[in-house]
Amino acid sequence: MKEIIKLIKEHDGDFSLEEINEIENELYNKHPLKHNPVARVQFIDVDKIEPNDYNPNAVAKNEMKLLEISIDHDGYTQPTVTIYDKDRDKYVIVDGFHRYYVMKTSKLINERNNGKLPIVVLDKDINDRMASTVRHNRARGKHSVSGMGNIVCEMIKNGATDEEVCNELGLETDELVRLKYTSGVAKLFEGQEFSKSAKPTYQIEREYDPTLDVMEETKDGE
Repeated sequence: MKEIIKLIKEHDGDFSLEEINEIENELYNKHPLKHNPVARVQFIDVDKIEPNDYNPNAVAKNEMKLLEISIDHDGYTQPTVTIYDKDRDKYVIVDGFHRYYVMKTSKLINERNNGKLPIVVLDKDINDRMASTVRHNRARGKHSVSGMGNIVCEMIKNGATDEEVCNELGLETDELVRLKYTSGVAKLFEGQEFSKSAKPTYQIEREYDPTLDVMEETKDGE
């Protein structure tokens, strides 16, 4: 390890982004916490990245401008979350579309970063990708009900059960019922019995500990 660090320090000039990405890949393979995608951040040409067609999140125009100013002043502090489509050789966005959009539309940000966007890559199928997008959005408290209904529809059409939808999206049974009917999704499944017992098998209960003055999270039954 000392020899590796010595070679890096003695390297003349900066590494290219391609070299950095290659080094990141090798380090990731030896990373003790490699189950975290953030253990491998790569800078990828923005033209090889594209938005998904199911993200229900939305940001107002003035907030987009604020994001551009933030990236201008502080740089990219969070990577965009993607999956890699091997057949098309494209990285499809799961979360972070607006960071991508700023790179695509701001000449200043694009030139400063040589058209490269920092990303992490998830290994997910289509239903998992949609669920990941929902989880990211809901965790921030920003999510569109109409978009959620579309995602529920797509997941069910792709073979997910009511229970799987609840588990993956963190929904209660009543929430799923409302989404099906308010978005018109239920019409697609008329004649099919809805599982009243569908509920997440893993729920998080928030318990307030006054000694810590924080909200703690515990699994059911623990």
